[in-house]
Amino acid sequence: MIAVTHLLGTGHLSRALTLGRAFAEAGHRVLLASGGMPAPHLAAHGVTLLQLPPLRSDGTDFARLLDETGTEAGARLFAARRDALCGAIRDLTPDALITELFPFGRRALSGEFLALLDAARDLPRRPRVLSSVRDILAPPSRPEKAARTERIVLERYDAVLVHSDPALVPLAISWPVAGRLEGRLRYTGYVAPPPAEPHPQRAGEGEILVSSGGGAVGLPIFRAAIGAARLMPGRHWRLLVGGGRERLAELHAMSPPGNVTIEPARPDFRQMLHHAAASVSMCGYNTALDLLQAGTPAVLIPFDDGNEVEQGLRARNLATLPGFDMLRSAELTGEALSAAVARVIGEGRRSGAGPTFDGAARTVAITREIVEARG
Repeated sequence: MIAVTHLLGTGHLSRALTLGRAFAEAGHRVLLASGGMPAPHLAAHGVTLLQLPPLRSDGTDFARLLDETGTEAGARLFAARRDALCGAIRDLTPDALITELFPFGRRALSGEFLALLDAARDLPRRPRVLSSVRDILAPPSRPEKAARTERIVLERYDAVLVHSDPALVPLAISWPVAGRLEGRLRYTGYVAPPPAEPHPQRAGEGEILVSSGGGAVGLPIFRAAIGAARLMPGRHWRLLVGGGRERLAELHAMSPPGNVTIEPARPDFRQMLHHAAASVSMCGYNTALDLLQAGTPAVLIPFDDGNEVEQGLRARNLATLPGFDMLRSAELTGEALSAAVARVIGEGRRSGAGPTFDGAARTVAITREIVEARG
C-alpha cells in the first residue's frame, strides 16, 4: 500500500505511481491511496487507485488546505480521509506500507498519517513501514521539526527510501541527517519511468515546449513564454497547460501571436521532448529526470515562492551542465526567456548520459529484502 497526497503540482503522485507500476510489474498487488486532486492524465495501469476526498493547498500555503470546491477543508473531510485510509489498510493487510514524503513533509496531514500508522501497527501481522522521499527536501524551518521527524522514523519506520544517488545528491544536502536517522536511509537511485521512445508522428518537432505541471503556479511561465514568442517569430511555441479550462482561457485572452499553440497537458509530452528544439519548465524531480533522459536543451524556472528552495537547489546543479540554463522567477520576462532559450538551443542536445534511472526497480528489490528479512 502506498499513501500519497500531492497538494500543488502532480509530481508526488507521478513518482508514487511509477513505484506502484514497478511493484505491479514484479507481480505484487498494489493499492495506491491518493489524497490530492484527481489527475486522470497520469498512468495507473496495474495499480488499484483509491481516491480519497481530495485536498489541495491554498497556493503556496501548505498549512491551509482546500477541498475540491476551493473551500477550506473541515473536520468532516479530514475524518472521511482518515477513515478511508484506515479501512483500506485493514482490508488489504499489506506486507509493506509506503508513505510518500511523510514524516519529512505533509505535517498538516499528520493526523491521518499517524492514524494510518496506528492501523498498520494493530494488524495481526504488522507490515513493514517505509517512507519514500525525493532527492531534495524542503529543509525544516526549526530544529524541533527535524527532531520530531527523526523520532517518528525511529519509532514507526523500518527504513527511509531516498530516491537519489548519494554520490550526487545525498539527503544531508537538504535535511539534517543524524547518526541514528542515517542508519535507516536506503538509497534507491532515481525513480523514473523507462525512457520514452521518440514520438511516432514526431510531435513537437522544432518547437519550444512550455510546461509547468498541474498547479496554478506555472501561469507566470506561460505569460512570459507568450512574450518571448513575440520576440522569436521564427520559432513555434507550444504551451502545455494543466489545471483546466480557466487557465487555458486566461492565456488565450492574452491574444498570443500566431507562432503559439495553447493546449491542455498531453500524455505524450515525454515523447515530444525527443523532437523539441528546447523545453521551458519548472524544475521538479520528475521534470528534471525527463529532461536528463531526453537530452533536450532546457531553460529551468525553479518554483521559489514562499520558503521553497528544493527546485532552486536542483536547478543550480543542472545549470552547470551544457544545454541547461536557469532563470529565477524574479528575472522572468519575455526578453530574458527568449535570450535563455536561444542560448540553450545554441549549445545543442546532450547525449542523455548521466545518472541511472532504475530507482523504481531498486525500490521493489529493497522493499522485498526488508519484508523477507523478518521471516
